[in-house]
Amino acid sequence: MIPINLPQYEINLGGTKDNPTIFDILRHRFVALTPEEWVRQHFVHYLIEHLHYPSPLMANEVKLSVGNKKLRADTVLYDRSLRPRMIIEYKAPSIRITRKVFDQILAYNTLLHVEYLVISNGLSTYCMRTGSNDNSAQFLDTIPEYEQL
Repeated sequence: MIPINLPQYEINLGGTKDNPTIFDILRHRFVALTPEEWVRQHFVHYLIEHLHYPSPLMANEVKLSVGNKKLRADTVLYDRSLRPRMIIEYKAPSIRITRKVFDQILAYNTLLHVEYLVISNGLSTYCMRTGSNDNSAQFLDTIPEYEQL
């Protein structure tokens, strides 16, 4: 896989040479190993192991809907009352993070109304704290540890 700027962890691979899989600790199953999934699994482990995010309060591939349109947020972090707190969007390392990616996560936030938005392609990561009433967003230098949220 492509080198990324996230800490290594003990990766659990499966599948075959033609159809490799990687174990998703949040979904508790093997999933197709794509470049985006490579980033997701490293990022989830980073949040859990380095920033102390509780894995029971995280979910991958969260289904959302707007009218007839079906969407999926890559990862959602919840608070201890199970209210959405953070949306994380992943892209493959070869995908540049553009305005279109920011628009995508902002669209998800019109449904979930979270305080934190994170976008990563494994090479670049952006974390924003959203404004409570004025639709503003402030870029943060780092992703806060769970207890700082």
